Amino acid sequence: MNTDVAADQALGQMTLMDHLTELRTRLVRAMLAVAVGAVIAWFLYQPILDLLLGPLRETAPKGSNLSEELLVTDPLQPFAVRIKITTYAAIMLAMPVILWQIWRFISPGLYANEKKYSVYFVISATFLFILGAGIAFWTVPKALEFLQTIGGEENFNQFYSPDKYLRLITYMMLAFGVGFEFPILLVFLQLAGLVTTAQLRQFRRYAIVGIALLVAIITPSADPVSMLALCVPMWLFYEGSVLFGRLRERRARAKAA
Repeated sequence: MNTDVAADQALGQMTLMDHLTELRTRLVRAMLAVAVGAVIAWFLYQPILDLLLGPLRETAPKGSNLSEELLVTDPLQPFAVRIKITTYAAIMLAMPVILWQIWRFISPGLYANEKKYSVYFVISATFLFILGAGIAFWTVPKALEFLQTIGGEENFNQFYSPDKYLRLITYMMLAFGVGFEFPILLVFLQLAGLVTTAQLRQFRRYAIVGIALLVAIITPSADPVSMLALCVPMWLFYEGSVLFGRLRERRARAKAA
């Protein structure tokens, strides 16, 4: 029996309860990975905090205390900050396992020849997320300089609370990390037959406008450098997914001939 047909039949035999059970299994395994990552991140808290404070120290205005310490107004705030940093770091450490569980959940809906992309999916998705987070971290100093000067640098005595500053930098890294998963989404939609290469080419102009609007919404700092640093890669990813689709269709035609 053809392996593609067998895969379709196996998928059709799964009941709603089977799907829910499978989803629960994947969620439990992902949560266990996050828990392990949290234990590691808890003991690496201080190095992670020092790393996150790097952009702030780099852009601290002269005469301010920003380069030395953050302003704490709540005795519970340092503990809350540690919990947040541990949680964010745990998710990043567990990202390969999370992506693998996502792929294992959706893979029954793919043909056998498409399931071979599982390893590539996990590796590329993890790499792109880390790359996006890294570029976001690189743009944070530019964002801080923009935010510190846009309202009048000499008119404000700037003191930042830990939760507000860390929220900005972690949301930036999250927004870029998720944004860099854009090509994975487009490639999957093509593999699943939900989108064709011709449709992607047809809606290219609308996609460019949509990307710009999306970046404007999800970029916390809203500074031009950060927005451009996310817009350009996402547009390149869109074009790359179109190229992937064309090569895939060309290979399919050659195989059929």
